[in-house]
Amino acid sequence: MALKVFITGASSGIGEALAVHYAGNGATLGLVARSAVFLEALNQSFGASHATYALDVCDAPALRAAVEDFIGRFGAPDIVIANAGLSAGTLTERAEDLDAFRRIMDTNVFGMAATFSPFIAAMKAAGGEKRLVGIASVAGIRGLAGAGAYSASKAAAIAYLESLRLEMLPYGIAVVTIAPGCVETPMTAVNRYKMPFLLAADKAAARFSRAIERGVTYTVIPWQMGFVAKFLRVLPNWLYDMLFKRAPRKPRDLLK
Repeated sequence: MALKVFITGASSGIGEALAVHYAGNGATLGLVARSAVFLEALNQSFGASHATYALDVCDAPALRAAVEDFIGRFGAPDIVIANAGLSAGTLTERAEDLDAFRRIMDTNVFGMAATFSPFIAAMKAAGGEKRLVGIASVAGIRGLAGAGAYSASKAAAIAYLESLRLEMLPYGIAVVTIAPGCVETPMTAVNRYKMPFLLAADKAAARFSRAIERGVTYTVIPWQMGFVAKFLRVLPNWLYDMLFKRAPRKPRDLLK
C-alpha cells in the first residue's frame, strides 16, 4: 500500500526535495507552503494527484482545516514532516530585528507543534507504523553569533521533539528528529561563506527518508556533521567562544 505523507514547507528546498522523493516512490502527498503558485506547479509536475494547501504554518486554524481535509480524503497519514522554517541573521541589539526574531521562533517552533497537533488523534486511532518528523538543524546544538533567533528556534525544536517523543511512546508513534547540516537550498544560497560537507537537496532527501523509515530518534545528516556536532557539544565555553566569536554570519534583513 502506498504511503501517505504530509509535508510542510514543500514548495522549495528540503521540503520540495522530500516531496519529489516520496512522489517518485508512489506516495500520496499533502503539500503545505505559503505560495499557491509554487505548490500548484509542483503538484502538476506529479500529475496533479495530490492535495495542496497554501497557508502559513503559524495559522493554526487554517492548518487544522487542511489536516481535516487531508484525513477526510485519504485517511491518517503514515508520515508527517514538519519542515517549514525561516532563517535570517539577527542581532539582539538591533530593535528592527525583533520582528524577524519573532517570525523565526513562531514558524520554526510553534509552526511545528501546530503541524503535528491535529494529526495525533487520527494517527493513534489508525494504528500501524506512524512517524512524526521534525526538521531541526545543527545550528540548534550551539548558539551561533548573528543567528540568535535561528539557533534558539532549532534548539527549542530539538527539545520539543524529544518531549513529544516521550509523549508518543505509549501509542507506538515514532518521533524522528533530523538535524541537517549544510544542504543546497535557497535558504543556504544566500550565505557568503564556505559551508562544510554541503549536500545536494535530493541526496539529503533520500538520506532523510531512510532515517524516517528506520524510525531513528535523532540523527544529523550528513554523517560528517554528526561528528562535528558531537565535538561541539563537549567543547568548554571558553574554547567555543575563542573559536566561533569571529565566525562568518548569515545576512540580516532576509525576511523584509
